[in-house]
Amino acid sequence: MLTLLAFVLPLGLDSFAVAAAIGAAQATTASQRLRISLLFVIFEAGMPLIGLGLGTALAHGIGAIANYLAAAAVIGTGAWMLLSDDDDEEAKASRITTSRGLALIGLGISISMDELAIGFSIGLTRLPVTIVIAAIALQTFIVAQLGLAIGAKIAERWRERAERVTGIALIALGAYLIAKQLTR
Repeated sequence: MLTLLAFVLPLGLDSFAVAAAIGAAQATTASQRLRISLLFVIFEAGMPLIGLGLGTALAHGIGAIANYLAAAAVIGTGAWMLLSDDDDEEAKASRITTSRGLALIGLGISISMDELAIGFSIGLTRLPVTIVIAAIALQTFIVAQLGLAIGAKIAERWRERAERVTGIALIALGAYLIAKQLTR
C-alpha cells in the first residue's frame, strides 16, 4: 500500500499544480473543468501504460540493468521538475482550455511526461498495473477538479511548491527503487 501511495501521490501534486495554474489563469465553466479533468485522466493514466510497454520491451533487450534504468528515469524526471521553468508550464496550462485536435494531444502529452517515467518503473514494484492506473486516474480527476476550482484563490508560490515537492518525491521514489534492487 505504501508503494502504491509513493507512485500516486507525487503525480497528484503535479496534476494539482497544473490544474491550479489553469484555474488561476482564467475562469472556467463547469463543462470546461470536466473536459480538462477528463483530459488529465486520459493522459495521466494512459502515459504510464505506454511507459510500461516501452519499459517491458526494453527490459527484455537489456536485462537486469533495466531496473536501474527505470529508477534513473524516475530520478531524472524528479530533477527535471525541480529545475524546469515554471513559466513554460503555465503557458501550456493556459492553452488547454482553447486547444483542439492535435494541439490538445500535444499539450496533454507534454504535461504527462512524468507519468511516462513512472510507467517504466511500475514493473519494478510488482504492483498490479490495473490498481496503479485506477488509483492514478481517480486521484487525477479529484485533484484536477480541486486545482481548477481553487487555482485563482491560492498563491502562485503554493503551486510552485507543489511542483517542487513532486520533484523531490520522485527523486526519493527512484532512490528507493535503486535501494530495493541493491538489497535483492
